[in-house]
Amino acid sequence: MIYKDFQGKKLSALGLGTMRLPVIGGEDARIDEQKTAEMVAYAMEHGINYYDTAYGYHGGNSELVTGRVLKAYPRESFYLASKFPGYDLHNIDKVEEIFEEQLLKCGVDYFDFYLFHNVCEMNIEQYLDREKYGIFDYLYEQKKNGRIRHLGFSGHGKYEVLKRFLNAYGEYMEFGQLQINYLDWVFQDAKAKVELLNSYGIPVWVMEPVRGGKLAALEPGFESRLKALRPDEPIPAWAFRFLQGLPEVKVVLSGMSDMQQLRENIKTYEEEKPLSEEEKETLSGIVEEMIAKIALPCTACRYCISHCPKGLAIPDLLALYNEHASTEGGFIAPMALSTYAKDKLPSACVGCRSCEAVCPQRIIISDAMKRFSQMLE
Repeated sequence: MIYKDFQGKKLSALGLGTMRLPVIGGEDARIDEQKTAEMVAYAMEHGINYYDTAYGYHGGNSELVTGRVLKAYPRESFYLASKFPGYDLHNIDKVEEIFEEQLLKCGVDYFDFYLFHNVCEMNIEQYLDREKYGIFDYLYEQKKNGRIRHLGFSGHGKYEVLKRFLNAYGEYMEFGQLQINYLDWVFQDAKAKVELLNSYGIPVWVMEPVRGGKLAALEPGFESRLKALRPDEPIPAWAFRFLQGLPEVKVVLSGMSDMQQLRENIKTYEEEKPLSEEEKETLSGIVEEMIAKIALPCTACRYCISHCPKGLAIPDLLALYNEHASTEGGFIAPMALSTYAKDKLPSACVGCRSCEAVCPQRIIISDAMKRFSQMLE
């Protein structure tokens, strides 16, 4: 196992995420605890010492099962991470209540790593409101008391949202967890987000390295181009090798669902084999083709906005359309749209096509807004 230095600690470069544990009967809330215990035993035996859970994973049961399974090992033999669930605004005024509950659920006296969960457009105002909600102040007090050893954040929000958060709390953040993979390096502007964390001197943790499994298998033509360069490298390993070329990255979290995935990923992390320049160029070309098949070619020139009688933020909506289409219905677009007024949603488009008359890319925007509305439904 590769290890990374972090404040005097040796963290396994591969961490076990507990959002996609094996389940019984296809029911997300029914974790197969026996299989999970077997996976954790194998992970511990092969050097993984970082385990990441959260309040809402598996219908609230991930913390319970993760805590019970890890009870079999000395507390100093692993690092445990959890998060304050600010992605759900019903929780936003319950930071103390939830934190105490999480410690009980996990059966620990402290968290090695604790995060503001999913800093994004939906919750940035609440996270920043120290007077009304006091989330930062409470969590920082727990850090001073030793109940949180290292305080950080995760974020799926736009660059501008993360910048606001870091402008307020950057000096106190010890790590930042971002969605980074070779597709989102460009598609979600992950590169700029990494550079933002670099400017604050904040090391990077990675989530969604294979984009929820979507980069674990590619189209046959894409796979053959990669196999020509590394015949013995499994396709999922390309996602990890890409990340091994980023010196800022300390921990890569993978939500492994079965023993086969665990074995393969651990094998990948037996040694660092970052991509060569030729391999990066090949992968970049594949990404361009993947995006071209998914995305509408909006360049955010914003000519359309002045011609929209409803005043829709069309470039922003098209960017969310592309994200939603690429994930075949993920949570990021609905989460971002939850902050929009009803008359600014894709469904507010009246189909007048005035915007299309000035679009340099000749995008049929009215059709896109209609499709987007249908996808969201």
